[in-house]
Amino acid sequence: MMRPWHLANPVALWRHFAAHRYLLFCLVRREVQLRYRGSWLGPVWSLLTPLLMLGVYTFVFSVVFQSKWSSDEPQSKVDFALTLFASLTAFNVFAETVGAAPGLILANTNYVKRVVFPLELLPLARLLSNLVQSGFSFAIFIVAVVLVRGSICWTLVFLPLVMLPLALLTLGCAYFISSLGVFVRDIGQVVGLVITMLMFLSAVFYPLKSLPSQLQPVLGMNPLVGIVEDVRRVTLMGLMPNWPMWAGLTLFSTLLALAGLLWFMKSKNAFADVL
Repeated sequence: MMRPWHLANPVALWRHFAAHRYLLFCLVRREVQLRYRGSWLGPVWSLLTPLLMLGVYTFVFSVVFQSKWSSDEPQSKVDFALTLFASLTAFNVFAETVGAAPGLILANTNYVKRVVFPLELLPLARLLSNLVQSGFSFAIFIVAVVLVRGSICWTLVFLPLVMLPLALLTLGCAYFISSLGVFVRDIGQVVGLVITMLMFLSAVFYPLKSLPSQLQPVLGMNPLVGIVEDVRRVTLMGLMPNWPMWAGLTLFSTLLALAGLLWFMKSKNAFADVL
């Protein structure tokens, strides 16, 4: 059994999760399969859902509001759609994982009763399943870029590195919120509202530089802004990640993930009493 002080030892932390790697694999596979179980179209929804939402957002922001990512040169609606698709795919990893976190333990109360079951795998499994889904979406994105532009940017190889702070940030938030969701049932309503607000405050639909100069530092304090901007840099602009910002975000996200795991490990002993 993992103890909270094991968090100070990276080797012990790695061994704990590595020892449950097969169980984690089974949980991730179950999460992925549950997305399509009982549906007529099955995995086709993993393509239809993002494409339909992409069409709606593209129409609203590029046609109705005449939004553009750059005012220096003309941009086609297809380019706008690709940029928006990359931004939304990255943000949805955070939104779907954190959005499900408040009810994650409540939906698996049978595991709480089993003392030997490592509950800390549940938020991690949800995150990994959403990363798998984002992998499918980015595969579609790459195909679309090749069809539209004829080639892809070589900087796309940095996408996993750019997604690393996003995964750690999401995991830390998921640990905190899934634990709080057991004791404070109303937190789900608050989380849903905050995620909606963050979607519009995380530079998903616009570049940070398009904002007034006095607002850019304020919104830049949101770690999701830097991550989303870096996703666009490496996937479409052919630019390297902003390495100083990436290093700071990775350090912050790592500390948040460890703090979230520590909170979860210390509070999970009380789950059975509440449930």
